Amino acid sequence: MSRTLRARLRVPNIHPLATARRAVRYAVPLGTATLILLTPAAAHADPGTVVLAAYSLPQVVANLREWIMGILFAVATLFGVLAGVYWSTAGGDPAQVDKAKGALRNALIGYGLAVLAPVLLQVVGGIVGAG
Repeated sequence: MSRTLRARLRVPNIHPLATARRAVRYAVPLGTATLILLTPAAAHADPGTVVLAAYSLPQVVANLREWIMGILFAVATLFGVLAGVYWSTAGGDPAQVDKAKGALRNALIGYGLAVLAPVLLQVVGGIVGAG
């Protein structure tokens, strides 16, 4: 009998601890999934209460307006602070002063958008019928 044939016919030496680890590796997730699927969670549901939306459309538009204004004011304030830092550290460098002017312009645009956000959202609300 040749070596290759003998190697093919040889039973692999499988350690019993490795087999147990492999069994646990598959059994634990399978058991967990089975317990989750067999839990009668639907039996505790209240079929009489159906909530389609947590807020009405005008309330959603008002919340959206507040969030947008807050974010725009925060970003505009950040650009204003950056403009001040750039300008104070410019030291007479024209490129740095131009960078500061650009940051200040962006801050002013951000404040303008934050002030106009309620008007824009009111227009959008009027278009979609939110009043």
